[in-house]
Amino acid sequence: MTTDEIKDIIERNRDEIAFVVGNGINRYPDNPNALSWDDLLINLWDKVSFQTLTRRPNGISLTEFYDILELENTQEINLQKEVSNLMTDWKPLAHHGKIINRIRELNAPVLTTNFEETFAKTFDYHLMRTEHEGFTDFYPWTTYHGNTQLGFPTDGFGVWYINGMINYHRSIRLGLSHYMGSVERARNLLHKGNEERLFSGKNVSNWKGYKTWLHIIFNKSLFVFGLGLEENETFLRWILIERIKYFKRFPDRKHKGWYINKRSNNGTDAGKKFFLERVGFEVIEVDNFADIYERIWN
Repeated sequence: MTTDEIKDIIERNRDEIAFVVGNGINRYPDNPNALSWDDLLINLWDKVSFQTLTRRPNGISLTEFYDILELENTQEINLQKEVSNLMTDWKPLAHHGKIINRIRELNAPVLTTNFEETFAKTFDYHLMRTEHEGFTDFYPWTTYHGNTQLGFPTDGFGVWYINGMINYHRSIRLGLSHYMGSVERARNLLHKGNEERLFSGKNVSNWKGYKTWLHIIFNKSLFVFGLGLEENETFLRWILIERIKYFKRFPDRKHKGWYINKRSNNGTDAGKKFFLERVGFEVIEVDNFADIYERIWN
């Protein structure tokens, strides 16, 4: 698909679109200051273990590796705080500003799986909340970076953090145990803990999660880029499964989805493409990363 066709998708859906962005945006173009998740975990390993590792072994996921890190951490180093400190000084590049400026023009929400404030540093941002009651720094899901007070997360532009934020280091989700905690919290909001009555929590106007970023997932069309969405993204993959279940139960509430990926010789992984298409996403391949991070935002 051409960049003009992708820009047309964004424009035609501008009144109902939200953007989901991963760490790919920080690593483009070969940014030496941005860590991959593998590099981050090896960095933490060096802090807690006397055994030398130069890479994550095959056969263990990123999330599982983090939980092993916690078991190895006999010095009781606060690993979430270490992650926060490592990312505090990350700065945006030109393409961050271009992308955020365009999304602000669209007045659309941004959901990111990243923890740092690279997006927020592109504008005069403030730490804001849609709801102060019941705030917990473990799950600051009503907290966003923006410059406008929003009544609902879907009301306009704001940067929301799916896996935690460095402002609250205890919110940072890295391990499988962390992800399972997030799943349980979201499941109770959506279903009220009732397996027999799916979406008994969500199927009301002012449901318990309507002030959280989850409200964006179920009430906007999602444009996903810079996100590997590999098998270790347990939490987000589960949410996308719940999203399509919700749309099947309530077809009149269905929204669209697009996943943008750079074309490779092998194509998008067959399993990933299979998953994405079954949860309601159109997989779009482009020729190079500049198409994703620069050209479609011009």
